Amino acid sequence: MIYSVLLASLGLASQAWAACTRESLKEATTSYIKAVAAGDLSIPALSSNVSYLENDKVVDIKTGVLSQPITVDFNRSLHDVTQCATFTEISAATNAHPYVIHTRMLFTDDKITTVQTVVADDGDWAFNATGQLYWNKQEAWEVIPEAKRDARDVIQAAGDAYLDSWSDGTVSVPYGTPCARLEGGSYTDTRNTKANTCYMPVFPEKFTIGNRRYVIDEEVGGLDIFNDFPFIDQDKPDGTPSTNFIRVEGGKLRYIHEVTICTRRNCGL
Repeated sequence: MIYSVLLASLGLASQAWAACTRESLKEATTSYIKAVAAGDLSIPALSSNVSYLENDKVVDIKTGVLSQPITVDFNRSLHDVTQCATFTEISAATNAHPYVIHTRMLFTDDKITTVQTVVADDGDWAFNATGQLYWNKQEAWEVIPEAKRDARDVIQAAGDAYLDSWSDGTVSVPYGTPCARLEGGSYTDTRNTKANTCYMPVFPEKFTIGNRRYVIDEEVGGLDIFNDFPFIDQDKPDGTPSTNFIRVEGGKLRYIHEVTICTRRNCGL
């Protein structure tokens, strides 16, 4: 029922998509961003198969974070025609309550049937919305010429290798040179060094990053992996909501944005 509320509030209920197209997915993310800015998500239309998760919890979208107007300072989206899915990153640094919001939307026929959000704010891992906005705007995520685009499996494998390497030093990760990581508001700036600064040291214990959910956009080499990041939050040792938003160029990692939620304030520090 929750998702029909979002569907109509985004102005999508009247659309009848014959098939999932890049254009229809772009329209959906544009409408989503406008709806977030307006905080206008309440309409009478409902659907029996809707699902909404906010930081891995079922929440009534009428009372969740998306129900309030949010200043959208910057945004990027991925459009996955193969899965009929989208991903949107919103930086809301100048909002009265600063946020960084990652949203994954899934479509069935002409309807949004699943929306998952990871909503980070003060107290979450390395959170600094001002820094996140500043560095985010410096990056170039232009469309990759068709002849140079990586296949879906190459893009996903690069992201999976990065996550797998955190607990297994034998995993070969295709780091690019340069490569930069935006973790919360902390950035490994490579504009001058031209170096690989995305390298992650191996954590001292073995663990598995599970519940991976993907959105892949070959046109921009984009990948987002929603996942459960274990052990960093003592209140959720099996995994706290996290996403890694990644750009792959020529099979190599170029940009990585991490957003991780803390149940216990400032987890991991």
